[in-house]
Amino acid sequence: MRRVLRTVAMMSVSSVLMMAQPASAPVSPNTVALSQMMRELSAQPGFTEKLLSVINGGQKAGAMLTPKLFDLLRTLILGKEWQKLDRFPGWTIGRVNSTVDLGTKVFGEKLKPETRSLSQWVTLGPYTLESAQTEDLDKPSDRGELKAEITDLGSGVVRGDEGDPALAPLHAESQRLAEVLNRLSLNTLEGAQNFTAKLDGRDAATPETLIDALVASGHRVTVADARYFANFGHFHYKGQDVRMPFYLDSQILVPADHWWQRKHALLVPVSHAEYELIVDGPRIHADVTFYFGIDGRAEFRTNDLKNQPWVMGRHAHEYTGAQAREVMRLLGGFTVAYARLHLANPQLPFGGYYTLGVCQDAVSAIELKMTGKTTLFPNSAQMEFFRDPQDSEVNALMAAIPKDRDGVMPAPERIFGSLPTTDFQAITVPDLREDVQKSYAAYQSGDLTRAAGVWQLVLEGIAFVAAIVLSWFGWRHFKSLQRTEDNESS
Repeated sequence: MRRVLRTVAMMSVSSVLMMAQPASAPVSPNTVALSQMMRELSAQPGFTEKLLSVINGGQKAGAMLTPKLFDLLRTLILGKEWQKLDRFPGWTIGRVNSTVDLGTKVFGEKLKPETRSLSQWVTLGPYTLESAQTEDLDKPSDRGELKAEITDLGSGVVRGDEGDPALAPLHAESQRLAEVLNRLSLNTLEGAQNFTAKLDGRDAATPETLIDALVASGHRVTVADARYFANFGHFHYKGQDVRMPFYLDSQILVPADHWWQRKHALLVPVSHAEYELIVDGPRIHADVTFYFGIDGRAEFRTNDLKNQPWVMGRHAHEYTGAQAREVMRLLGGFTVAYARLHLANPQLPFGGYYTLGVCQDAVSAIELKMTGKTTLFPNSAQMEFFRDPQDSEVNALMAAIPKDRDGVMPAPERIFGSLPTTDFQAITVPDLREDVQKSYAAYQSGDLTRAAGVWQLVLEGIAFVAAIVLSWFGWRHFKSLQRTEDNESS
């Protein structure tokens, strides 16, 4: 299998980490925290504002930051609150929901695109919807080599990742295959002319029939449910990777070592989930991924940039044969469903990201269909948008998965299942490794405790007030009886 999980767990002590680690704790080599970079550069006039403007520029990292989240990030950096910066924002999913919903209401019309062109949301390359076309996959791809987008911000800071040595050489075939799969998925879009892919004498008009053609022509095809820690920065500083996750409060309480110590919330980096199509055979060698990204695109993409080691990575499930075909059929349905959602809802800011879901939603829905359970968190899609009868299967799949908008705490198996490793000792993010290990051990033993919800806090408050009132009345009654006894004795 050509697919290489780009993960590194090094058992050594690295001086680049801000916080001291036990000698046995793994660390990511050549990695610094965002706070360390900002501590060193914040004294340079204008650099902080320059970096913040890049983060807020609507690119991949900035697209998720609503005004309230961005203000928090700016406050932490300017206030030099480095510890909080390394756990940004540390909110519950409910609190994130409220700020995203507010941003949708305030900025929806302002960010509304002038046109309803699908080219903004689905990459089709040289193909169009307006004319019938055929792509001959027996011929070599003409897409060219990978050109990584890397921006030099000065002061030793660059943004963007280089090509993965194992995957970048596959770019030309991967790019064409991704565009072909996107165009095949849109064959069912109203008004679209028929598009066909040819391979070894077989015609394919859907993603799943293309899988049939690949298998029939001797290609090995695997579809993997892959999970990583999401990297919201993609920054590098003086040749080192900058660790920049986005933390959520899981509402799980990490067990304390001693009875007198206070439990604290388990903050987990948001994970990135995607489906990876790995093709290896006599004609085509390609690695293609599908996810709904913070660029607003729910589509097949190339998968050839190098991940920073701290994001780790694992295949939660791997599908071959008929199961791989079924997952590809479902992904084609999600591609066209999101195309219709984009055309019908141009008012949604951030390309509909978060309102129409995050990268986990589609993966969760297909995982539930394929395995009978879902192990991803969070799912953010608002179901009132998923009502087009043409996409009834996708709508039903999305409706079946747990929702993280109704105030219900996420199940622990979804918190732990989202992590990009099942070997929690291998986690390299400082402090997270120990917290996850303690919490998972408590979960397995049945001793896991959760943070109090709003109604629980209200009830506890009422009970506390009632106890005080009853105590006061009891004291008054006792004093009254005491006075009566004193009067009788006198």
